[in-house]
Amino acid sequence: MNDILNSLEDDKQPSIMVPIGDMDKAEQSPDTVDELAMELATIKQPAKRIAIIGSRNLAITHQQMIETLTTALVRQGNTIITSGGSCGTNAAAIRGAMKSNPDKLKVILPQTIGQQPSDVQDQLIGVPNIVEHADRAMMTLADASRVCNREIIDDCNQLICFLSHTSKTLHTAVEYAEENHKVVTVFYLD
Repeated sequence: MNDILNSLEDDKQPSIMVPIGDMDKAEQSPDTVDELAMELATIKQPAKRIAIIGSRNLAITHQQMIETLTTALVRQGNTIITSGGSCGTNAAAIRGAMKSNPDKLKVILPQTIGQQPSDVQDQLIGVPNIVEHADRAMMTLADASRVCNREIIDDCNQLICFLSHTSKTLHTAVEYAEENHKVVTVFYLD
């Protein structure tokens, strides 16, 4: 038995002592703790305000996935906030919410209903909660969309975004959501 213990002691590697100095003090800023607490509280909420935005150029299978996800989120009691769109992410989110509970859908348009293409106008028939912005009528659609994304994010607890790696406008929206301490889930489609 002593031979075994002696051989084990011989096999031990020399230990290296590393001075840690002030590292034994937890350096966690109060902001980080507050952000984590807010994020945890948001996740635990039984019903959230979830923004769903993303690319217009989606395969039909991605659109079906978003529609199904949105339907499930609304059935759980969540409110969905999105923008108008005849195809892509926003259209799928609108279809999914309308199937489940139209009262749990809020559509914020970048401009007015009259400035939307006719297929978008058709899709918005029956949506009870639409926010229009006549004050953005003279803006380009791209500029109005950027402002609209910020408004959508300001109104939510959580953002779900479907985008490609090259989508600058949506990357900017995700960064804005993170800066404003929203729970962010990003799905890359490429």
